[in-house]
Amino acid sequence: MSGPDTMHDPSTMTAEALATAFRDGTTSACANVAATLARIARVDGAVNAFTDILAARAQARAEALDAARGRGEPLGPLAGVPFAVKNLFDIAGLPTRAGAKINRDRAPAERDAALVRRMEAAGAILVGGLNMGEYAYDFTGENVHDGPTRNPHDLGHMSGGSSGGSGGAVGAGLVPIALGSDTNGSIRVPSTFCGCFGLKPTYGRLTRAGSFPFVGSLDHVGPMARSVTDLALSYDAMQGPDPDDPVATTRPAEPALSHLTNGLGNLRVAVAGGYFARGGDAEAFAAVAAIARALGVTRSVAIPEAARARAAAYLITAAEGAALHLDRLRTRGEDFDPAVRDRLIAGAMIPAPLVERAQRFRRWYRSAVLDLFREVDVILAPATPCRAPRSGQATFVLDGVTLPVRANIGVFTQPISFIGLPVVAVPVRLDDGLPLGVQVIAAPWREDHALRVAHQLERDGVVRAPVANL
Repeated sequence: MSGPDTMHDPSTMTAEALATAFRDGTTSACANVAATLARIARVDGAVNAFTDILAARAQARAEALDAARGRGEPLGPLAGVPFAVKNLFDIAGLPTRAGAKINRDRAPAERDAALVRRMEAAGAILVGGLNMGEYAYDFTGENVHDGPTRNPHDLGHMSGGSSGGSGGAVGAGLVPIALGSDTNGSIRVPSTFCGCFGLKPTYGRLTRAGSFPFVGSLDHVGPMARSVTDLALSYDAMQGPDPDDPVATTRPAEPALSHLTNGLGNLRVAVAGGYFARGGDAEAFAAVAAIARALGVTRSVAIPEAARARAAAYLITAAEGAALHLDRLRTRGEDFDPAVRDRLIAGAMIPAPLVERAQRFRRWYRSAVLDLFREVDVILAPATPCRAPRSGQATFVLDGVTLPVRANIGVFTQPISFIGLPVVAVPVRLDDGLPLGVQVIAAPWREDHALRVAHQLERDGVVRAPVANL
């Protein structure tokens, strides 16, 4: 006989649906956790999204939530919803891996990262830590220490990185929400490859306190989810100032969930041309065109000097990343992923005047792009130049040129995160093949604009995040 613990399948439900079912008594938090852990045990051996499973902690948290509901206590908007985090977020009692062999020698974290605490304050239940590229310096999702996270829609292909475990976990139906980080595209790339929604908020919008850094002037943190509503629910739960992150905004929280149903309204939407209309496979641009048609968009804008912005982002990334890891490079160089180590060493050799020029250009570029947002509210651009490459693939051909995969997956994401703009990555399927993705880009602090457009597309059936058939 079916009862409240057996009538639902968390692997196919959104966080919103799970929270609703918990609040109305259709299911229990314990049932959600049990079903989630069972699916992880059954599926994750193939996907390899998780590095740490927190079964005892999750079960204890679920029991407490069920008891609170039984006492009639107020329940948070994510009550009863399992989630997981990229393993660069501190988890109390575990060393913070950041995808690295070296970090496993660190002392266990004394408390959870700020965003983990905020998610749990909203009622969510942490079930584990997720695989990632070493020190977040990766676009492929292939970790030499923990093994690659595989694309849940085709296990022979990459998940994308560096938040590959986060994308793989959501795309495989292991959790409805996962947290990731994005320095040059590390939320948007795996969201695209794994067919889920991802939000890279404005730089400084969400606190990074309790997360292992990569490039302090470029690092963002944010959610990946099965629906736009789930993005907004988690984003709203995590907002707010935090003195523990020196770049966290002091702006008050600006909830986005209530704006989703406003539709497009009078939002002015344009397609990014020029740099963002070349250098990729035809199907990447076809995905943007499909989104534009669905929205009735005919306008195009040119983001000035985007190629130079990407080059400057590379310089700053390499130099700041190298500075962070110099001591480790000197004392434990053999324990790095060789590809990461070599890029960091190269970054340490960049002349300081070049980095200073990149920073000066960055200020000019930000001003020039912000001028565009006087004319438009949202800009559409491809998220990646192609679908997910095959696992282990070293090169691909873009516009007739053979290029290294790892260095060029972020060709369209880097010029955007370089100046901290908010972006929602939306998954597009043009056929039965692997997903593609489109960036929905907004002006600083206007996450609500990007989320509104993404929600309209989802509501119209143009974009969706199906759970992989595993």
